[in-house]
Amino acid sequence: MPNPARLRAAVLTATVLLSSLLAGCGGDDSEDEDLTAQKLDWEDCPAPSQAEGGGNPPSPLPDGDQWQCATMKAPLDWDDPEGDTIDLALIRAESSGRASERIGSLVFNFGGPGGSGVTTLPAFGEDYAALRTRYDLVSFDPRGVGRSAPVECENDQQLDAYFQQDATPDDAEERTELLDNTKEFNAACEENSGKVLPQVRTTDAARDMDLMRQVLGDDKLYYFGISYGTELGGVYAHLFPKRVGRAVFDAVVDPTQTPEQGSLGQARGFQRALDNFAEDCTSKVEDCPIGDTAQDVKDRIAKLLADLDRKPLPGIFPRDLTQTAATNGIAQALYSQDFWEYLTQGLEQAYDGDGRILMLLSDSMNGRNENGEYSNITAANVAINCADDKPRYTTEFVESKLPEFRAASPLFGDYLAWGMLSCTDWAVPGAADHPDVSAPGAAPILVVGNTGDPATPYEGARKMVRALGEGVGVELTYKGQGHGAYDSGNRCVQSAVNGYLLEGKVPPAGTVCT
Repeated sequence: MPNPARLRAAVLTATVLLSSLLAGCGGDDSEDEDLTAQKLDWEDCPAPSQAEGGGNPPSPLPDGDQWQCATMKAPLDWDDPEGDTIDLALIRAESSGRASERIGSLVFNFGGPGGSGVTTLPAFGEDYAALRTRYDLVSFDPRGVGRSAPVECENDQQLDAYFQQDATPDDAEERTELLDNTKEFNAACEENSGKVLPQVRTTDAARDMDLMRQVLGDDKLYYFGISYGTELGGVYAHLFPKRVGRAVFDAVVDPTQTPEQGSLGQARGFQRALDNFAEDCTSKVEDCPIGDTAQDVKDRIAKLLADLDRKPLPGIFPRDLTQTAATNGIAQALYSQDFWEYLTQGLEQAYDGDGRILMLLSDSMNGRNENGEYSNITAANVAINCADDKPRYTTEFVESKLPEFRAASPLFGDYLAWGMLSCTDWAVPGAADHPDVSAPGAAPILVVGNTGDPATPYEGARKMVRALGEGVGVELTYKGQGHGAYDSGNRCVQSAVNGYLLEGKVPPAGTVCT
């Protein structure tokens, strides 16, 4: 299912497709080793591992400087800090400004959960050139992700089959098959990554960030969290409120919701984004090639999906474009207004009997590259969510909720409702109904909500502000489209964020950018 914050990894993968040393748990005994005193050995970055998505080493920065990579040791189990350690993969671009004006390291998390910060930061590093004038830009693969003790579940061939399944069952036989496939996937995670699964909660990643802060030499954590990265940042602020420096949350996860409420909110969010896409296409001066009116666009998409449920189209050989893959591809394209043209082309192509573009979009959501290799974004996403989230939903519960989900979104309702089964028979109990982000006494945190965000609906920003507590969260609204605000290029948003991170100027609460 689409989830908050796959945007960065997915956009990177899709751009490549459409334009066409795995580190495990160490056995080291870290007794008598002060992990806060470790020195990072920064070197030129290697090519990304398969779990990070593969590809080439990051290209130099525009000024010719090289990206540098290092590994940081952290406890496997934070309840046993002198036990086994794991290696966490880090990347940085050193500050481009004067040493006397350097503030510290600005740590990024781009979301997921499950996205590799080591591959994502250099892909979008130019967007943060202004921030680099006073900060080292730093990101990392959180535990369970990429080269940081990656969660491993099924292999590439098994994942191809897994993503071909019917994720919106219509009868008892299809429901049983979906449940069996989910249990099989989850059992593979336990078999291949059982030692890691209990240790990938967001609270563990937050403790890793505090260790990272100390190892990087900063008294405070300077932080930029996007999508799920806002939840991680909120959990950090709750655990370490006095150690929060300047922090920005963009594309904000609602921390007050249960997984069910979050999925229902996403159904509304993706439907709203689809409505906006259809209105945009049909309001242009030239004819919209996929419908005469906005409702006609949505009706034709609904008919396409119904037809695919009965008979898939040829996709990327030897795979077919199924109803599920098409829904996934449509959702992927709605993450960014820049992808709307691909969605239009993909729908045109599908109406002519060719499912390749929609399948490419679906592959990008699932972390599959053009060579048929998967990153571990899906495995990590499931593992982190299931370790965090206490509820375990049944088929009977999902069926009872289908009318509400369908009312929220005729197109995405079933898809997101059935996605609530992902933690069925998970090996590790979930931690809580929702994260605790209350952070009394923390420095101001700039919370940026986008009114057209499909994956983390706008309402979550205000909920985050309230949950952080009085005097902490400062809300800024961007009236735009897509997942996130800063990288939309909107000058008002960028000016507010840069002013806070670079100069400490907190914008007035309730600021609106258009």
